[in-house]
Amino acid sequence: MIRTEEARRRAVYVAQILGVAGAYYLSGHLGLLRQVVVDGAVVTPLWPSTGIALAALLCLGVRVWPGIALGALLAVLETGGAFTVSSLAIMFGNTVAPLASYALLRRVGFRSELVRLRDGICLVFLGAFAGMLISATIGSFTLLLDGKVPPGRFWLVWSSWWAGDVMGVLVVAPVLLVLRGVRWPRPSDRWLEASVLAVVVVASSLIATRSSLSMIYLVFPVIIWAALRFQLPGSAPCALVVSVLAIIAGTDGVGPFAGHSLMEIMANLSLLNGSVALTALLLGAVVAEHKNIRRETEYAVEELEALVDQLAPLSGPASARYEDRERRHGPLDGGPHPDHR
Repeated sequence: MIRTEEARRRAVYVAQILGVAGAYYLSGHLGLLRQVVVDGAVVTPLWPSTGIALAALLCLGVRVWPGIALGALLAVLETGGAFTVSSLAIMFGNTVAPLASYALLRRVGFRSELVRLRDGICLVFLGAFAGMLISATIGSFTLLLDGKVPPGRFWLVWSSWWAGDVMGVLVVAPVLLVLRGVRWPRPSDRWLEASVLAVVVVASSLIATRSSLSMIYLVFPVIIWAALRFQLPGSAPCALVVSVLAIIAGTDGVGPFAGHSLMEIMANLSLLNGSVALTALLLGAVVAEHKNIRRETEYAVEELEALVDQLAPLSGPASARYEDRERRHGPLDGGPHPDHR
């Protein structure tokens, strides 16, 4: 019986490793469909694998890191590189970066439910901005040492690499974290509103990213609507849809991205996707925190009312003694004497 249980645990662990590796590789493959070459370096405006890696660590624990390493190696080889020391170095950076983000988030008491504003802020600054410095730095230095990146263009490649990894954390990780424990609404009107929201976010994103007019910020009212009504389970998927459609339009060079250079498109995509992700993440967390505080307050009031009801039979004599004292000595608050009112 013990051996059977141990074998089952090993099978589950192996399945988790392979699942994480497969998810990392497949998401990286999807990201590479919209790859751009910046001075010899292959980068993407959104590298979803970083978000999947961090979400896997937060949900399954640090024990799944071999799956991240295996998926990172397969993704590096997908770019056409051979199995060399350079590919191992890039794989190492892509593995250590989410591990560092995970360690930083655990250090500050991060909750993966993302129901507090501080959790959203920690995910932005520690999980995304700080942790992804590692992968961008190791990857860019590796390409520099290989001679694939000119020294004068190092910071351009580094910033593009870092921005893509950051967007992966900000856009993909919240979706996976909140959908893991989401409770689907039962009332039919909520499903109707959610369906309307899905249609509106796709339509507004297509208009904003495909129109030659400057309508790129048309998506923000929809993101705000999703955050106010559905919190992160609504705003995070909407941010993902907006980012994906914006990246497709940007790499195709259409709509507001037409006529711009590659670096201008990358900068505009980073600013747009970052603004959308931050709005969805932080506003959704604020609304969720407010609802939780209100729920806790209502629960405390109910407990207080129940306590008052339990003490009600004992309040009669005490109330009479208080009224008698008030007649003889005046009210405790210093107001007028009852006989002088």
